[in-house]
Amino acid sequence: MTALAQMYQAAILEHARRTRHRGVLDPADARQEGVNPSCGDELLLTLRFGDDTVSEVRYEGKGCAISQASASLMAEAIEGLGRDEVEALIGHVKAMIHGEGLHPDLGELAVLEGVRRLPARVKCAALAWTTLEAALRTHPAADRSAAEADGEAGADAGAREPDGA
Repeated sequence: MTALAQMYQAAILEHARRTRHRGVLDPADARQEGVNPSCGDELLLTLRFGDDTVSEVRYEGKGCAISQASASLMAEAIEGLGRDEVEALIGHVKAMIHGEGLHPDLGELAVLEGVRRLPARVKCAALAWTTLEAALRTHPAADRSAAEADGEAGADAGAREPDGA
């Protein structure tokens, strides 16, 4: 194992052992459950927003070290970010763990890069990020953003299924 791989493994194990942002926000602006049936990982993600910024994030869950470390890293990375920044980060992380390259804005999240070499663990690392993606879709700002982008003013304008879904 290379020194870099050992460093990545140590960082993942550190986040799995000493997770950050554990708990449940009540009340929460967004609440989303995620499950990885192939590994048994489970996650409950709760978020609070200030304007269009993630002001607080907490998660509860159980599963393998990779899924728990990914949730811990994700929570640490997104708190204080705006919706657009979070959505971009989701795309960068998912691309990285699927082997599509390492984006320079990932910072500490780059420790998840090695997961791409473990195909059975990609879903474990992706669980927190796909759950976050779903949570963002449930938050009321998602409806306003879609309506503004479409130039519509209807109350349910953003509730449509995206094309190709």
